[in-house]
Order: sequence, then C-alpha cells, then structure tokens
Amino acid sequence: MKEQDVLRRFLFEDLGIRGQWVRLTQSWQEAKSHQQGNEDLQQQLGKAMVAVAMLSATIKFKGSMILQTQGDGRIKTLVAQATDDRKLRGLVRANETVSAELFGLGQLVLTITSDSGQPYQGIVPLQKSDLAASLENYFSQSEQLKTRLWLFASETDAAGLLVQELPEKERDQDDWERIEILANTITSEEIFELDCELLLHRLFHEEKIRLFDAEAVEFRCSCSRKGIERTLRALGRAEMDDILQEQGAIEVDCEFCGKHYSFDQVDVEAIFLPDGISNPSDTRH
Repeated sequence: MKEQDVLRRFLFEDLGIRGQWVRLTQSWQEAKSHQQGNEDLQQQLGKAMVAVAMLSATIKFKGSMILQTQGDGRIKTLVAQATDDRKLRGLVRANETVSAELFGLGQLVLTITSDSGQPYQGIVPLQKSDLAASLENYFSQSEQLKTRLWLFASETDAAGLLVQELPEKERDQDDWERIEILANTITSEEIFELDCELLLHRLFHEEKIRLFDAEAVEFRCSCSRKGIERTLRALGRAEMDDILQEQGAIEVDCEFCGKHYSFDQVDVEAIFLPDGISNPSDTRH
C-alpha cells in the first residue's frame, strides 16, 4: 500500500543539504470537503497544505505555522496551517469578480506562533501564479537559505518535495546545483505513484541519503467553543447585544471544518461574566 498522509525527512549526508517529502490523501480530502470553488482553486489549497507541512518540519517550534496569501487575483485568500505535531487545516476563498491570474498582486505571509514566545512573521510579495516560487523567494530574502519546492495536487492526492541548504554548514555550490538539477526532473506521476524511498532513489541514486522514519500527518481543526467565546468577548458586549436583538442568537461557522456554534442570550451573558465561563449550547455540524 502506498505511503499516505505522511511526511518524511531526509539528509544528503555529505553535502549539507536536507529535504522533506510529503503525500496527503485522506487529510487532503477532508480539508477539501469543507471548501468551495473549482478544482483549480482547490488544488492550490492542496499545494499550500503540502508546503506548510514541509516548511514546519524545517524548524523546531511548539505551536503552529500559518501560510497565508492575500492578493487581487482569482484567489482572494488562501490559508494553510500546520502544528508541530503535524495537524493540518486550510481554506481557500475566491474573488468571484476576477478572472485573471490565480494570485495577482499581493503578499505571502508566514507566521509562526509559539507557545513559549512572541509570534514571528515574514512577508514577501506574491508571485502571480506560483506558490512555490513565492516561498522560495521568502527563504532567500528572510532566511538566506537556498530552498527549492515542488508542489503537486490532483483530485485525490497532494504531494511535495523540498530541498534546502542546512544553516551554518559549509557546502559546495556545485553540490547544490547538482541536487537542484536532479530534483527538477521530478514529475507528477512519480510523486503520486512512488513512495518516498523509491522516489529518492529515482532522483538521486548516486547520492548518500539518510531517510528518517515516517511522521503521520492528519487533518484536524483547532476551532473550539472557548476560542470563539474569546473572539466574541473581544468584539464587545454592545455588538453582541445588537446581534441578539436582531437575530435572536449568534451563529458562527468555522471556515476550516464547517462546525457550527450557536450562542443564545444566556450564553452571551456567561461570556461576559468576570470569569468568562459559559454553559455550552449544542454544537452542530
């Protein structure tokens, strides 16, 4: 059976170059099932989820990494999030009035939120139609690390390959160029059909590679009633009262997983108590 919903790290032992490979199947299908838009837009979400999974494996952190694009092209907003324990989620929103480039003019933002420190954020301009090129530009500008990504998505799978210089490691420019040229021969058929070890052998059979154990990846949304209560509290009591008066209840849908939350008058009263503890209403799907 093919490797599915796993990430694998590898190391070119003598070259100062590392890499990641990932293939999403069920996790990609679950994320996609909660989104709308044509297949072209959906596949950009798959590529973004693959990218953030691999990028999150290049650093040590406890928290989450969020990749977000905002532009004036057909994709209005694209968000993909990976936690340190390989939980993924994502969303895509289309600009219905635009039929030009996928991303158009805009920016790509990478945000790392850590449980132990202040969030880190890096911003680079968007390449009009290429998420991988935008991310490579990010690493070149923000991290001064040569990085190449190959991102693929189909109706059933999303997959990717990343190679990157190791920080603070002496390396030969010829070595990097050789690995880059070899990796650039990858095809969508290979990455969807071959498991990681076979793919690496196909691409780099003359190189000495250490392949690490597979790490499971899964779709999981981190939305919660408590988190939404914090958001409602931040909006203020007056606005909540206005919505209650007009609609009778406050209805919130999670854009990542479709979960539905409802807050009535009693719930809102509890949110604004000093301790902020509410009695949960039913959560509906």
